[in-house]
Amino acid sequence: MFRTTTTALSAALLLAASTLTARAYSGEILVTCRLNPQGDNFLALRNCGSTRCAMLAKLGPDSFMLTLEPYAIKGWRQVIVLDGPQDQTLDGPAGWVYEEYACPTAY
Repeated sequence: MFRTTTTALSAALLLAASTLTARAYSGEILVTCRLNPQGDNFLALRNCGSTRCAMLAKLGPDSFMLTLEPYAIKGWRQVIVLDGPQDQTLDGPAGWVYEEYACPTAY
């Protein structure tokens, strides 16, 4: 009886686990947007998701980025800077940008 119950439970767990397969997040291409040309006109790339964190780079208008996570964390997105919308090298600087100034692209 114990063996039959254990086997049935194992089969049920395997079936449940197979229906919960996780999909890999392949990223989303973003571009800098809503920058103020009369002001700084850049988006800060930071080493963490806070204005208190060190700035790694200044991203100007039309700078492309690839997201590393599907959702923002407290308004910040973790990204890799791209050379353009078709760049697949992923060797650009990585860091965090404020989501309000990073818009999805149609590329």
